[in-house]
Amino acid sequence: MKIIFMIRPLCLWASSFVFAFNGYAEERAAGGEFYYSADSENFSSRRISADFMTSFSHLNEKTGVIYTDYDFSKDSWSRRGQQVRIVSDHIDAKTADGWRVSTGIFRQSSNDLLTLDSSYRKTLSSGHAIEVFANRDFVETQTGLENGTHFNFVGASGDFILNPHFTLVGLAGFQSFSDENQRRHGRMRLIYQPSLDQGLTFQLRYRYYDDSKNNVGGAYFNPTSYQETMLAVGWRQRFNNWRTALTAGVGTQKIAQDASSITQLLEASAERQQAHYSLRLRAGYSNAAGAAATTTDYWYSYVSSELLIPF
Repeated sequence: MKIIFMIRPLCLWASSFVFAFNGYAEERAAGGEFYYSADSENFSSRRISADFMTSFSHLNEKTGVIYTDYDFSKDSWSRRGQQVRIVSDHIDAKTADGWRVSTGIFRQSSNDLLTLDSSYRKTLSSGHAIEVFANRDFVETQTGLENGTHFNFVGASGDFILNPHFTLVGLAGFQSFSDENQRRHGRMRLIYQPSLDQGLTFQLRYRYYDDSKNNVGGAYFNPTSYQETMLAVGWRQRFNNWRTALTAGVGTQKIAQDASSITQLLEASAERQQAHYSLRLRAGYSNAAGAAATTTDYWYSYVSSELLIPF
C-alpha cells in the first residue's frame, strides 16, 4: 500500500508540472518501453514501462509521466521494483543541443530513492560544445539492491573542434556512493571523420576512474584504479526513414596493477519517426569490466525498445 500513496502525489505533481511548463499540449502520446540486460555473473534486469506524454513532437521532444516495473534476478535470487518518473526532453535532433530531465521515486523492497537523470548541452558560436549532467540511482547488483546502495554522479564534458575532420571530446566527473566510496572519472575521445558527407567516424577512446574505498562488501566493482583504451569505428546512416547507428570497438583494459586484457564493444540503434508512431530500438554488447564484475572476462549485453503513438 505504501507505494500507492507515494505514486498518487507524484502523479498529481507531474500533471501540475507538465501543465505549468507547457501551457497546453498540441499533441499527446502513449506507449511503452522494454529493456532487458544480462551479464556473465548471471545477473539480469528486466524493465517494462507504460508512458503517457502530455506534450509530444518526437522521441527527443516530449514531456510526460512514465511508470516502470523492474525485475532483477541472479540464480535463485530475485527482486521486484517500481518507479514513477516525470520526464521532459527538449533535444535538437541535428545538433544534440538542449536539455532533458527524468526524476521520480524508485522503490525496491523497503528501499525508496529519489532518482535523477538529467543533462544540458549547448553549442557555442565557435562550434565547440559544452554539456553538464547529474545522475542519481541505485547500484543494480544483488548486494547493491539488498543494501539499498545508491550513487550520485555529476560531471561536465566538452566538444572541441580541432578542424572540420577532427573533434576532441573530454569528460570529467565525480561519483559518490552511499557507502562513502568516492570515484573520480576521466574520459576522452578523439574522433576523425574522413568525409563530412558520410556518417563514418574513427575514434580513439580512453577512460579512467579510481576509488577511494577498497572494501564495499561486494556491492559493485571497485578497483583501486581502472583504465581502458579503445579503437572504435562509428557509422550513421538513414534508410527509408530509419536513422541507424553502429559502433564497434576493440581495446585493452588495465585493472589496478593487473596485466592488461582485451575489451570489445558493439552497439547498434535504429529510430523511426512517423506521423502515426515513433519507434527506437537499441542493442549492445561489451566485455569490459562493469559494476558486477568479479573477473576480467566479464561481459554485459542489453536490448531495448521505445514506442510512442500520438493521438
